Amino acid sequence: MARIIILTGDAAETLEVFYPYHRLQEAGFEVDIAAPTKKKLQFVVHDFVDGYDTYTEKPGHCWDADIAFADVNPDDYVAAVIPGGRAPEYIRNNEDAKRIVRAFFDRQSPVAATCHGPLLLASAGVLNGRTTSAYPELAIDVELAGATFEGGGDVVDSNLVSARAWPDNGVWMRAFLKNLEAAGITA
Repeated sequence: MARIIILTGDAAETLEVFYPYHRLQEAGFEVDIAAPTKKKLQFVVHDFVDGYDTYTEKPGHCWDADIAFADVNPDDYVAAVIPGGRAPEYIRNNEDAKRIVRAFFDRQSPVAATCHGPLLLASAGVLNGRTTSAYPELAIDVELAGATFEGGGDVVDSNLVSARAWPDNGVWMRAFLKNLEAAGITA
């Protein structure tokens, strides 16, 4: 069975981890969750409340990481998913997380990123010359990394499929599954 890795950590957006995790399992893939350490992760729920200028954050579900970034061999996986939430803000500083991302881009393997996920891509130095979506307030970060920001739920640039946030989960994963199929990757 083909394996896909999700790169995340504490404070990841619950829906942006669980939706791809279960959707890819449903499609027949084995899915592993990688984090800075192998431990129980605490996810969060981001929501929009009238009168707030930005989203609110509440505790979400907990889930065990299957593997630590340091122990990941990217060659064991056919694709990667990078959810958003606040996790990308700190995992982008993890050298092993960046090593993993670079390996997928070096071999042009499918990568799905949403919300704040492109912060890890920027830190890994793989966005230059690309087009990507992200949480809209990250447009400046995307552009500073040398990429073109395109606000959409299913932005495809070669091996990269990106989206704005959890409301895009359906179209984001549909585009990612098409990208896997186009790359000849089946479960």
